Amino acid sequence: MICTSIQHKELQEILDILEGGAVEMAEIRLDRCALEEEDIDLLFSGSDVPLIATCRLAEESQAPELLERAIKAGAKYADLEMEAPAAIGRRIREACREYGTVLIRSYHNFTETPPPAVLKSILERARQFGGEVIKIVTTATSKADPARVMELYKDAAPGTLVAFCMGEEGRESRLEALRQGAPFTYTCLTEEEATAPGQWTTAQMKEAVYGGFRFLPGCTLPMPSSKSFAQRAIVAAALSSGTSHLSGYTPCGDNESALAVARALGASVQLDGNLLTINGIGAEPGVCKGLKELHTGESGFLTRLMVPLMAVLPDGPVRVTGEKTLLKRPLADAHDIMAAFGVRLYPESNNNVTKNQGYEQAGNKVVLDARKSDCYLPMTVSGPLIPGRADISGKGGSQLISGLLAALPLAEGKSTLYVHEPKSIPYLFITMDVLKKFGIKMASEMEGGEDFLETQDWGLCTALNFKIKGDQRYRAADFAIEADWSGAAPFLTAGAIFGQVEVEGLDTQSLQADISIMDLLMDAGASMSQLEGNTPSNGPIRVQRAPLNAFSTDLNNCPDLFPMVAVLAAFCPGESHILGVERLQHKETDRAAAIEKMLTQMGVPVQIVEDEMTVTGMGLTQRILTGKLLKGGKFPSYGDHRMVMALKVASLGAESPVEIDDTSCVAKSFPTFNELFNQL
Repeated sequence: MICTSIQHKELQEILDILEGGAVEMAEIRLDRCALEEEDIDLLFSGSDVPLIATCRLAEESQAPELLERAIKAGAKYADLEMEAPAAIGRRIREACREYGTVLIRSYHNFTETPPPAVLKSILERARQFGGEVIKIVTTATSKADPARVMELYKDAAPGTLVAFCMGEEGRESRLEALRQGAPFTYTCLTEEEATAPGQWTTAQMKEAVYGGFRFLPGCTLPMPSSKSFAQRAIVAAALSSGTSHLSGYTPCGDNESALAVARALGASVQLDGNLLTINGIGAEPGVCKGLKELHTGESGFLTRLMVPLMAVLPDGPVRVTGEKTLLKRPLADAHDIMAAFGVRLYPESNNNVTKNQGYEQAGNKVVLDARKSDCYLPMTVSGPLIPGRADISGKGGSQLISGLLAALPLAEGKSTLYVHEPKSIPYLFITMDVLKKFGIKMASEMEGGEDFLETQDWGLCTALNFKIKGDQRYRAADFAIEADWSGAAPFLTAGAIFGQVEVEGLDTQSLQADISIMDLLMDAGASMSQLEGNTPSNGPIRVQRAPLNAFSTDLNNCPDLFPMVAVLAAFCPGESHILGVERLQHKETDRAAAIEKMLTQMGVPVQIVEDEMTVTGMGLTQRILTGKLLKGGKFPSYGDHRMVMALKVASLGAESPVEIDDTSCVAKSFPTFNELFNQL
């Protein structure tokens, strides 16, 4: 990126520059700007533009205090000279760690360029002194000097070194630094405001680096309702006694399937704008007399939610069927889990199920050996659901467990559901939250080792214990459906890589698993803020491009983010490590294989070893300068809405058009996605 050095300005002048859109990143010379303490607070707390706080010790006796003030106010970077006394170095490092500021350790030589051995020694010392980004700037007196400085990039981790030369002989090295992988280089607003000899103006550097590359200029986009909340609320309202009102509803394929299920159960449904009115059936065992078949569309979650309920609500066995990709997706561990509560599943013979997969033919039915295979639709569910205690595995995901949480309260006795190795834990808490709104009570307890007890990190939870009272009944409720963090993730990621995007309607206190995209983007270096809204948690979310860095993350609890996070990793310098591959095998497609093929075709190195995907990325600026933008071409969607979204975002950084064979499958979760994406 291009960082504009700002000096000799007052607060309002700086704010005008930042808000004018001419700079994408700025260094604020605290030692050369007329800023009061309150000005520093306002400047560094209110800017979406990534800011570096710089204060040269030799030029300002209050440098440590000013730097610390900027760090506490929200500076993204703090630049501390290598010459700083050890006590000041410790003080600034501690402040950076506490407030999440990236520490730059900088070395300047205003007379010469030291020999290679000395330069390497400076690089190593800067690392030892806590530099997360290391800045080495020397003075070039010959053409050989910049070449020596550029050699340093071979010894630095990607995206961690900013090294170039001052002076006319070193002028080109400021651009070459970006080509070598520097996260940013320094420019000035005008030649008269240069902070060092040989410095380019911002306009000159933009033309040299970006040419005609188009960045996202910034727009505000409304997000659809969360289908995680919508589907649960629709089913709960259908099971309730009385009339429920669900506000904030937006249609998509999976949500419409949930409405069809509600009607099939006997509930009446009316839609007026974004308000759903549902008259429920007053669910109790055997209430759905004569129900013989239930169609769940293409929704894997809806299917798994309804399977346990089909062992309670009807007065006999029910055939559950679906369509499209759902017919090829197994219901992992379904037979074992349902058998623990006395329910038998009878999958039908189809192209996806053979004797070799663990089935034995019995007339026109296929009886499952659960030790050998998972279940496929269509299948018949035969109850009743018998309450009791069961110890089940959560490795296959949370969806069928959510179905049990919805169904067991209707049974006539109390139940204890112990889930070991749980996955997608946030989704289980969404289920509990929705059920609670409709009058269902249950207790839950999370278990884990010392790390979990100290951090309460869901990723460290080893077991969940649910205690469920029986003979409960659902009660009608008025329920506001949240906007969808899954749908927002592609737009937020696009903003982080390619410019600026703002999304509205989201709740930053949501239980949705995919709210993790916020933390993940910030871990990768993106600039993110929340604007003022009606409540402290629902203001628009703005994400803006900033220097990105490689990251490590575990997506076992939010697997739907995987395709988008893999695209993000392609634009983060270095190796990013993403756990959760095993959760992707039975989505709309084998998503892990689909992501691997997509990135490989685009020229991005990717490797999968067991549960971990490693993506070797490169920053957007370096890709532009080295001619290594992603490769375009024809790509399959595999009928997977998440893959389409990932391909669309990747296309913004491709050298030629990305043609997708089918984009209509986004209607499954986000019918207006393509329309909103075109607004970017």
